[in-house]
Amino acid sequence: MHASLSDEASISVFGRRRRSRRADRLSEPLADRAFARASGAPLVEGNSVRLLKDASENYHAWLEAIAGARRTIHFEMYIVHEDEQGAIFANALVRKAGDGVCVRLLYDWMGGFGKTSHAFWRRLRQGGVDVRCYNPPRFDHPLAWLSRDHRKAIIVDGRVAFVMGLCVGQTWVGDPARHRDPWRDTGIELRGPAVADVEAAFADAWASAGGTLSAEALVDPPPAAGQVAVRVVATLPAAGGLLRVDQLVAALARKTLWLTDAYYGGTASYVQALSAAARDGVDVRLLVPGASDLPVVRNLSRAGYRPLLEAGVRIFEWNGSMIHAKTAVADGRWARVGSTNLNVASWVGNRELDVIIENVAFARQVEDMFLADLENATEILLEGNHVRAPAGSPHRDHPERGGTGSSGRMMAGALRVGRAVGAAITQTRALGPAEANVALAGAILVGVLAALAFIYPRGVAYPVGVFAAWCALALADHAIRMMVRHRRRKSSAPQMQARDARQAP
Repeated sequence: MHASLSDEASISVFGRRRRSRRADRLSEPLADRAFARASGAPLVEGNSVRLLKDASENYHAWLEAIAGARRTIHFEMYIVHEDEQGAIFANALVRKAGDGVCVRLLYDWMGGFGKTSHAFWRRLRQGGVDVRCYNPPRFDHPLAWLSRDHRKAIIVDGRVAFVMGLCVGQTWVGDPARHRDPWRDTGIELRGPAVADVEAAFADAWASAGGTLSAEALVDPPPAAGQVAVRVVATLPAAGGLLRVDQLVAALARKTLWLTDAYYGGTASYVQALSAAARDGVDVRLLVPGASDLPVVRNLSRAGYRPLLEAGVRIFEWNGSMIHAKTAVADGRWARVGSTNLNVASWVGNRELDVIIENVAFARQVEDMFLADLENATEILLEGNHVRAPAGSPHRDHPERGGTGSSGRMMAGALRVGRAVGAAITQTRALGPAEANVALAGAILVGVLAALAFIYPRGVAYPVGVFAAWCALALADHAIRMMVRHRRRKSSAPQMQARDARQAP
């Protein structure tokens, strides 16, 4: 595909406007305008982008940039583990803060829960690092914990930025002494005008955690550093910008669409988009973990294989310890690298950060990396009524065949039941013979739950009542605060008008 961005669509997610000239792109002008509107991000030219593989390349580049910082370091990280690697980065940041560099670190409360102690953050603060936590639990926001800052980004001096899927931790490095392989992951180093968009995204997230950045902290966009055109897509909770982009790419791809994802859980609309592309002759491939740090998510992913395989999508499971990358490449011209997983939590619930690169040379690098990864992966096949890996592979015992334990089978079965029951109740599509049996099983399950509610009403009513009371108190608190603010503004209005009248010439 080919692309160019019109001047009309050159509008940044944070309000900055830039003009862009025609270059080597993914789509035609009309489709390019759709990309700009779907992502909310302009196409920024004049950048250089370096592909970084695994912690061996990423961590080295990050530490080198941090060591060379002269003015600011902005460090936004979903998880910083309190281990050897966490100590290395903590020491590096404290050292630069001691040199007079303004160091700001933003971490996610849920990401750090159980992984990093208060003593770790206290040491950073005492060392001069401005540390803030995103979205800790609050009584007046009962459901706020559903939104996380899942971004991973570092900006140094406003001149170089790193955007990636990696967090900071020993798992990304591995432990040869304990025969633990490093996690497979991908990031990029970005230089040029687009660095300003990454830093603006950090400023917005920093503000959401109660911080403010002065005008001096945000410099003008750096000068051109190359010939690569990129979009910096900084998604916000409930926005769904990258979901629209991912669906658009699936619709526009003509030859290939290769995806790597750590926690795949495609929605019905995205599954339909991938399936339609595959049926139209596009070579659609999906690489996911064979072994995951979150077995529940892995089993949910596997439960959704069948419709993709039936449509012709090829699915591969990584044979290593864990593949944590979030990348996409289409038609050898368009690529995406960042923090967004192909699931609802990333698409709708979280703050995420991805860089879309519209450049042939870079896209081919991502393709080469994907093909190299497939050499250490096992293709999942649809054999009759069974989804399984080939005989002799590490993943021969697939959850649909009962080889990964009762919890995995239950999770996969629950997902299938939910989909079939939903389709049967809403009459959105016809059910096949297998799904009809699943729907019947769902009817029995729902009936059992209804019977338990009648037999043990308190066991159902009490938890619901407690949660409802919590929400009611939180809403009342919000309402009272808004009324107080409104009354204060109303009472101060005459004084402000009198002051303005006195100051008027």
